[in-house]
Amino acid sequence: MPVVFVQGNGVDHRLLLDLDDVFEADGRFERFHLDLPGFGQTSPLDGLGGLPEIADWLDEVIGEQVGSRPFLLVACSLGGLLAREVVRRRSDQCAGFAILAPVVDSVRENRRVPEHVVLEEEPGLLATIPPEHVELFAPLAVIRTRATWERFASAALPGLLAADAEAMERLDQRYSLEELPDEAIDGYDRPVLIVAGRQDAVVGWQDQVELARRFPRATVAVLDRTGHNTHLERPALVRALLTDWLTAIEAG
Repeated sequence: MPVVFVQGNGVDHRLLLDLDDVFEADGRFERFHLDLPGFGQTSPLDGLGGLPEIADWLDEVIGEQVGSRPFLLVACSLGGLLAREVVRRRSDQCAGFAILAPVVDSVRENRRVPEHVVLEEEPGLLATIPPEHVELFAPLAVIRTRATWERFASAALPGLLAADAEAMERLDQRYSLEELPDEAIDGYDRPVLIVAGRQDAVVGWQDQVELARRFPRATVAVLDRTGHNTHLERPALVRALLTDWLTAIEAG
């Protein structure tokens, strides 16, 4: 079964490539790790390049890659909103989706988010990291340890450094869909996993819990000691949740 991975804003496919091991067993899953336009190795879109255009691009690419086969979606942050838009368009074809720290409402002022906190910090760690990299790591990190930094440096940092600034600016100017997809997919009755960080100061966790109420087969997990990068700060737990979700997919 194809699994399509959709990253968030500012990063590239390497962010979720970190989770590829969950889907390697027995060759059951064909994985498609996409770079959204303007990130990684995908060129920016011509024209407006906002969220509606990226959603159209994503839907077209999925159609090209998986055809009419059932498929799964795994996405994070802004990718979590894009994934739900794909489900709106392909609800009969999508066999389930898992979204990590998803954007629920693209309008930032509408989000319920906590203040950023640091719950654990390894003494002297930030002094060993280049200052320009600290600026990318520290504002999101709830757990600032060497292990968390190394996962961030491997999975998130390369994409952040390679992102096309002009494409990001155009996306920021059109950072909303014409209509949120959730009303249209209310009642979607296939396995859904929603993972949120209790200390996520970017998208929060309360809106994600409310979102889960729409889906009768949803598992929602709010992880303490976790910010926006859920699978980098709590890798073992997120992997266990994804494994359980895959079990539900295979059970039908």
